[in-house]
Amino acid sequence: MKIQLHRNFEKKFVKLPLKIKERFKERRGLFLEDAFNPLLNNHPLSGDRLGQWSVNITGDWRAIYVFRDENTIVFIDIDTHSNLYK
Repeated sequence: MKIQLHRNFEKKFVKLPLKIKERFKERRGLFLEDAFNPLLNNHPLSGDRLGQWSVNITGDWRAIYVFRDENTIVFIDIDTHSNLYK
C-alpha cells in the first residue's frame, strides 16, 4: 500500500509539535504493517466526512485519510478530535 500526503495535510503537519510528528510517523509505520491494528482504532467516518477514515495518533489527535484507489491512501487532515469533528 502506498501512502500520500495531501498538501493541506502537509501544511498542518509542519506546524505540529515534534512529539505529535514523531507519533504520526510511528503510527504510519504501524498502519503500513497492519491497517487495522487495534492501537490505530481505524474506522470509517459518517455525516460530513462520509467516505473518509480516521486513525488515532494519540489519545486526542487523529489523522483523516481517503482511498485514492485500491493501493493508495491519502492523508488529508490531522488535528485534535474536537477540532476535526466540530
